[in-house]
Order: sequence, then C-alpha cells, then structure tokens
Amino acid sequence: MLLAIDAGNTNIVLGIYDGNALISHWRVSTDRQKTADEYGILLKNLFDFQGHKFSDISAVAIASVVPPLITSLEEMSRSYFGLTPLVIGPGVKTGMPIKFDNPKEIGADRIVNAVAAYEIYGGPLIVVDFGTATTFDVVTKQGEYIGGAIAPGIGISTEALFMRAAKLPRVELVKPPHVIAKNTIHGIQAGIIFGFAGQVDGIVKRLEKELGADAFVVATGGLARLISLESETIQKVDPWLTLEGLRIIYMRNK
Repeated sequence: MLLAIDAGNTNIVLGIYDGNALISHWRVSTDRQKTADEYGILLKNLFDFQGHKFSDISAVAIASVVPPLITSLEEMSRSYFGLTPLVIGPGVKTGMPIKFDNPKEIGADRIVNAVAAYEIYGGPLIVVDFGTATTFDVVTKQGEYIGGAIAPGIGISTEALFMRAAKLPRVELVKPPHVIAKNTIHGIQAGIIFGFAGQVDGIVKRLEKELGADAFVVATGGLARLISLESETIQKVDPWLTLEGLRIIYMRNK
C-alpha cells in the first residue's frame, strides 16, 4: 500500500492507496514545529482508528510546499515505516513537460495537481486549488504545463479582514440568502462567497483567452465545493486530486 502525504501551509492531507483505490484519507493541521516522532505518533493514532498497520505500507510519496516539514516527514517515514519516501521535486519523473521560466519555483502540489488532472480529464485544462493561496494552473491539450496565476487564499484574505476591521465579526462561510444583504453577517458572507466565485470566473476566462481555447476546469482544496456552487466556470470538484497525483507520479517512478 502507498501512503500519500500532501503537506500544505495550512493542512496536511494524507491518504492510503491499495492499488488504485483510495481506501482511507485524513486532513490535519500543519504544524511546522512537530518532530518526526510527533508525526509518527499522529499517524499511529489515525491508522489505529481505521484499522491499518504501519507494516501494511510499502511506499511513501510526499509533496510539500513547506520546506521545514520535508525533513521531519522524511525522517518519520524512515523511522516508522522503514522506507525512503519519494519526495516530489526536481529530478522526479512526472511525465509532464514543464514550460516555465524556472521550474524549481513551482510548488510541488501544483505539478502534482496538473499531472493528476491531465491523466483523469485530458486537456486543455485549468486546475483551481483553494488552499492557503488560490492557484490556477494551465495544461495544454498536449499535456504541457505552461504556468498559471496565484491569488491570496480565502482563509488568509478573510482573516486579514477580521483583524483589520475591528467592528466586523467572524462569520461562518456559508452562502447568504441574497447578494444585497440586510445585515452585516450576510454582507460579509456575500462579499466572500460571491467575490471569490467572481475572482475565479474572471481569471479562468482570461486564462482561456490567452490559451486560445476553452478548457476543462477542475477545482480542489478545502473550500472548492462551496465556491464551485457559485462559479460559472468550475466544471468538476475533485477533493483528492493531489493525493491521486502523488499515486500517479509514484507509479511512474516505481
């Protein structure tokens, strides 16, 4: 079995694959201060709850945009699983040509998402990932990664709003009944939900114009489903896209 680990700035998403099937998955908070042993204990608890054993795991694949975490997760893999993990980065075979000024600048999660989306949906396509940042990645019909855009994520944007505007309360991120809000809470919800949906649609349309073709648009990340309901351009929500990409890249390097 394969243990896939997607380590982001806000959350770490983990999944266990039995062949091509994702049989268990978890989302935990990212903690840059955690040691390899602490992550090992965390995984032990998660495995026990789902009835898995460390001995079931025969391979580990990691994509991380948090450099300090890579060392801890590699050490955890060696200490608790007896395995040297596949860490996505330069030199790893992805099967996707990267048409970017400096490929080393691209977050591992963005390449992993692009590989998975092209494998599943074909091209041309645009992947929208709602993480700490909202990223837009473009893949051509021929399967070439050609770049994209990066915008502030929903979480950090709303947190900045609440911190800077003393009288505005923190609100639950749910769709309000109207865009013309009759109270402050609904007003904030309208601005966030409809505002980010409009941002996605605007950027996607500009990307398609430069690409010169209509693209299939797939979204992933924690808030993808909520925003997709109000978006005119998102066609598919795939919450485990990054884990699937890790499985595909692992198989290409096996």
